[in-house]
Amino acid sequence: MTENEETAKAGEKKEEKKEEEPRPKDNLVETKHSITIDGNEIKYTVTAGTVVMKEETSDREKGAEGEKPRAQIFFVAYTKDDVEDKSKRPLTFSFNGGPGSSSVWLHLGLLGPRRVVMEFDGNLPKPPFQLTDNEYSLLDETDLVFIDPVSTGYSRPVEGEKPSEWHGFKKDIASVGDFIRLYITRYNRWLSPKFLAGESYGTTRAAGLSGYLQERHGLYLNGIMLVSAVLNFSTIEFHIGNDLPFILFLSGYAAAAWYHRKLKVRKPLQTLLREVEKFALGEYADALMKGDALTVRERKQIVEKLARYTGLSSEFIERTNLRITDQHFFKELLRERGQTIGRLDSRFIGIDRLGVTEHPEYDPLLTNVIGPYTAAFYDYIRSELKFESDLSYEIMTDFVNPWSYANAENQYINVGETLRSAMTCNPHLKVFVANGYYDLGTPYSATQYTFDHLGLHESLRRNVRMSYYEAGHMMYIHMPSLAQLKADLAEFVRNSAAK
Repeated sequence: MTENEETAKAGEKKEEKKEEEPRPKDNLVETKHSITIDGNEIKYTVTAGTVVMKEETSDREKGAEGEKPRAQIFFVAYTKDDVEDKSKRPLTFSFNGGPGSSSVWLHLGLLGPRRVVMEFDGNLPKPPFQLTDNEYSLLDETDLVFIDPVSTGYSRPVEGEKPSEWHGFKKDIASVGDFIRLYITRYNRWLSPKFLAGESYGTTRAAGLSGYLQERHGLYLNGIMLVSAVLNFSTIEFHIGNDLPFILFLSGYAAAAWYHRKLKVRKPLQTLLREVEKFALGEYADALMKGDALTVRERKQIVEKLARYTGLSSEFIERTNLRITDQHFFKELLRERGQTIGRLDSRFIGIDRLGVTEHPEYDPLLTNVIGPYTAAFYDYIRSELKFESDLSYEIMTDFVNPWSYANAENQYINVGETLRSAMTCNPHLKVFVANGYYDLGTPYSATQYTFDHLGLHESLRRNVRMSYYEAGHMMYIHMPSLAQLKADLAEFVRNSAAK
């Protein structure tokens, strides 16, 4: 046999081996359960596992019907049993943010029928941790599907695909949107009332999906539930030349200072916040717009009011040039006590090794929740939902960094316009926004500003409802806020799904 013949034969064997490689398959498990919510027993089915997401190819030789496997998406779906008419049963797709977070937080903290047990105020309980029935689950009002985007949870690209392709604004929305279309098609839910529920960057994704689902798949939504929203990133990015966050974070700073008793004058929280909001959008905004043209007298008055509302010293505020960044505030408010406060929930306290550094070492909200939610999920998925995988369930991952915003180079991401357009084309689309007073990741004033500047027609503004809670970014870990949030969401779903 010649050398060329041997090479050709080896190539044929390699091609045969390649053809014999198994194609990725769906891996789904169904289990039956029941829960009592508000005195009513609900029997439901859980479907947990991964589905293979495929993309059409131009080469029909590459796969069945010209489809190429690209990723395996993990999801957990809860559907109420004995529903005679699916077209009357709402369906909600839920996800968290990050980007780089799994859906575990809304899943086991707010919406799902099982809930992680935290301390009453949301603090870390003593290990080992526990799950309990969630009497505040939204399953009595809507079926629920929790989605983990690629590289989070158990979702992964198939072998040979690059994970980084999914780690960007546009691809993330497209992949989640395509999964939603696939689920609705396979489970025959096109005629059901449909909702999205997102938290944090998940609200960015949800607003983006409102346009993508409408335009790409002709899929119109009844409602979107936004928990701790950020749609316009210019409202939260502290960059030189962008004074907006300094104005919009001020009421959040005041709430934190009020909670930790750093203010000299005690007032009811809501009274204080209305006063600070007026100052921030008025005198303070005017002062920042003047810049170095501010007179000495005007500057002194602004410094005094900032000190009064933030609990920081006048000397410190002078050194910031009237512009207090979030990281400086987290470190400075309780510096003399040797403590820091949380970014995502300013009620919580951290302790740094050194008191002289500029930024806190960690966020105490994350350290409160990561342990209980991790342990609860790993136990729940195997022992109750019977899904088994030896992969690491990526609750919070850095795999997605850097996150690509290639479509918005030299500008801030702003999906507010996408949402405005979707609501204009579908005037039946309703939006619910949950805000935590102590959230300094996505402050409530920044969210108010965003919606006040959407440019919605007057006839559509009543489609947006804002609600407020005396907790932080994950307001549902605070039991009184969880109870109120459930009531608010239930009312929203009922009203938005009604014929």
